[in-house]
Amino acid sequence: MYDATVTTELRTRPAEVAPPAGAVTWWRTGAGSLPEVRWAVAATALFAAGGAAHLAGAPSWSWWALYLACYAAGGWEPGLAGLRALRDKTLDVDLLMVVAAIGAAAIGQVFDGALLIVIFATSGALEAVATKRTEDSVRGLLNLAPEQATRVTETGAEELVDTAGLQIGEIILVRPGERIGADGEVVAGASDVDQATITGESLPVDKRPGDEVFAGTLNGVGVLRVRVTRPAAGTVIARIVAMVEQAGATKARAQLFIEKVEQRYSVAMVAATIALFTVPLLWGVPLQESLLRAMTFMIVASPCAVVLATMPPLLAAIATAGRNGVLVKSAVVMEQLAAVTQVAFDKTGTLTEGRPYLAEVRVLSGTREGVLALAAAAEEGSEHPLGRAVVQAAREAGLAWPAAESFEAVPGTGVRARVDGKLVEIGSPAALLPPAPPGNRQCSEVAGELEDGLGGWSSVVGELEDGLGGWSSVVGELEDGGHSAVVMRVDGVPVAVLALADRTRPGAGAAVAHLKAVTEAPPVLLTGDNPRAAGRVAAHVGIGDVYAGLLPEHKVTAVRELQEQGARVALVGDGVNDAPALASAHTGIAMGRAGADLALDTADAVITRDELAAVPAVLSLARRARRLVIANLAIAGTFIAVLVGWDLFGELPLPLGVAGHEGSTVIVGLNGLRLLRDAAWRRAATAGLR
Repeated sequence: MYDATVTTELRTRPAEVAPPAGAVTWWRTGAGSLPEVRWAVAATALFAAGGAAHLAGAPSWSWWALYLACYAAGGWEPGLAGLRALRDKTLDVDLLMVVAAIGAAAIGQVFDGALLIVIFATSGALEAVATKRTEDSVRGLLNLAPEQATRVTETGAEELVDTAGLQIGEIILVRPGERIGADGEVVAGASDVDQATITGESLPVDKRPGDEVFAGTLNGVGVLRVRVTRPAAGTVIARIVAMVEQAGATKARAQLFIEKVEQRYSVAMVAATIALFTVPLLWGVPLQESLLRAMTFMIVASPCAVVLATMPPLLAAIATAGRNGVLVKSAVVMEQLAAVTQVAFDKTGTLTEGRPYLAEVRVLSGTREGVLALAAAAEEGSEHPLGRAVVQAAREAGLAWPAAESFEAVPGTGVRARVDGKLVEIGSPAALLPPAPPGNRQCSEVAGELEDGLGGWSSVVGELEDGLGGWSSVVGELEDGGHSAVVMRVDGVPVAVLALADRTRPGAGAAVAHLKAVTEAPPVLLTGDNPRAAGRVAAHVGIGDVYAGLLPEHKVTAVRELQEQGARVALVGDGVNDAPALASAHTGIAMGRAGADLALDTADAVITRDELAAVPAVLSLARRARRLVIANLAIAGTFIAVLVGWDLFGELPLPLGVAGHEGSTVIVGLNGLRLLRDAAWRRAATAGLR
């Protein structure tokens, strides 16, 4: 049997609490190690101090000094980058913001300029943090595969070698509890292997000679000899890393269109400002008047109002989602969520809880309670998740059972224990079921065997004589229903078949139905589990389109096929095997409590409370935020157009221009902050259901 203790701890253990000095360590090695973060924090603090001094009526030189220090802290880096871009004949929008801020200070509006600096410094810091977290997680993924493995030489000797140097055809020895060091084929031994990190299968898989195993998966209590079939660079784990990095680069290229728009706007605004300053001078307009008109234009044409028109609704939606168990990592992600047209779910740990439970007990005779108590006594010493499910079911039924006199885990087979003098065996049907009787053998002979074992099996005789096919048909029926079938024998005679399955999350069906109402297409299921188990879960929650038996690269292919059909796909998953698809999807959403670190960092949003109902709710909230953004952009654009037209074709007083500019900022800001109300989430949670 298989020991899943290590895996359970890895997937469910919370982060360790840092010692008192941990905050300092985090600041030096985590997000605080990034210069973008340090300068953004400094700029924000100086801006807040300047605002407090200004409101308190302090001398003007004091708050002017604080605001200018904010300029220096938050603006020097984008300003320097903009000058370097200018040297390469590219006008950077960050440089434009710095120039606009300086222009605002030149005509006395230092607060406006400082606000622009803070907004852009904070945005750059968040982008840097997200990039660092993803890079760290991708590097950490490689730690799943051990650095060293035990290689078996041609003479049979064992030597410890680096897994990076393993060659195709070499044999490695994998002992109980070790992670497998390479992709390969089992050539000797039997064991159960936890493949959840690669395939997403909720239950460990029996491995025997001829079966394929993957680097980074966890061996159970058996000993395996594995022939290497792929070099280190070609393992499934290595391909996952490559696909995540490739998908991230693809997303970055998708931003080129936005950069082109920013470039054109920057060039147009700078050209217009210079023209407004120089052309009037040629007509004899005084220098001060021409400079004032140009600076007024720079203020009223500044995109500050447009930026605030976009950010408050998105940030308010992010805050509201966070209060209700959804961590959305950026405003860009909130925009992406608003555009989702189809949702794809992983199965294990996403639609299901990721741990097995006892779904059914098929007994031969006697009572279910008696069989379950005997099974619990045999499985009490097992670390296998199936064994724990049996014990838990017996406890929930309020049963008591005697202690086992002996216990043995048999790799690749199951468990063997002696309870009240009886030999109880629980394990795979292939190992414990007797072969079908020959055609000439009479059912009475089988009945005699059973009666010699436990006695009183007249009902079994009836089943066999009626042609029901014996226990193999029972096992087949349960497996066809998507269950994992385990046989129980007492003193060598089959007495029951235990059916185990992964429990569907509460509310999964309602969440799927809600998504059908919110998006343009019904959800689909993408899973590495077998088709029968996937079909059972899909039917239970109301999903009709199922892709089963998928490795990580196959999930990426499935997502891309959906996208090629015109869908903007949000993938909801939790495991390492989901990370490439999470990165490739239009938006990745991870389940937070038991999610793998790489999945959490690769995903764009995290469901922190593991409530599937939050998925349709956050999509609805994002759509409402997008509608507010469009409305705010219309308001801000109208104000800018009117004020710019007034300045170009009339005489716009500077105080009125500043008042109009700030007024539009206040209006769009307050409009967007409406999403901070609790009613916004309640409305999103019922959108499309009325």
